[in-house]
Amino acid sequence: MTLIAEDLLLLLLDDRTGKPATSSLAVALGGALLAELALGEAIELADKTSVWRSANVRRGAGPAPEDPVLASALAKVAEKERSAQDLATLLGKGLTTALAGRLAERGILERRDGKVLGLFPQTRWPAHDSSHEQSVRRVLTVVLVDGGRPDARTAALVALLHAVDRAHKAVPHDGVGSRQVRKRAKQVAEGEWAAKAVKDAIAAAAASSSGG
Repeated sequence: MTLIAEDLLLLLLDDRTGKPATSSLAVALGGALLAELALGEAIELADKTSVWRSANVRRGAGPAPEDPVLASALAKVAEKERSAQDLATLLGKGLTTALAGRLAERGILERRDGKVLGLFPQTRWPAHDSSHEQSVRRVLTVVLVDGGRPDARTAALVALLHAVDRAHKAVPHDGVGSRQVRKRAKQVAEGEWAAKAVKDAIAAAAASSSGG
């Protein structure tokens, strides 16, 4: 099974060119790791020590994840209490390459190395087998276009797409305007589907990506 962050990566990479669709990709992926850890109750929010500062994230009571990427992220959380925004940025460093490499090993993406202007190394990750990505898009379409009720994992993915304003780009919506899809994504993101720790992780991705 793929991680939420891996599904998000597939949705935010151009299938043909392998280029990111947003400059906020890394921090969005970091927020996705935090969201998945929070859904599993592996992390939680500490009590706020000041009205001027956001609550820090700490190790929760849930079991340690088996996935090595999530386990590494949890180890970072356990080092010391940090804000969700700081963690989203920290965890996002190098994450695109790590996750894309895993997806390439499974035959979902293809690694292409080249150079910009013939000088600077550049790696792109175009799609190799889009079947999983298309299944994710179908699930999202039910929620964003047809008004279906999402499970917590799908809701987190919608909220992350909403955080970087890409929900309307993730699904086909003939006959339904982008504004309406954005509105539905906002409703899902703000819905009563997850603990505050999950929503803080996603809000952190949004704040970091907008420079907040």
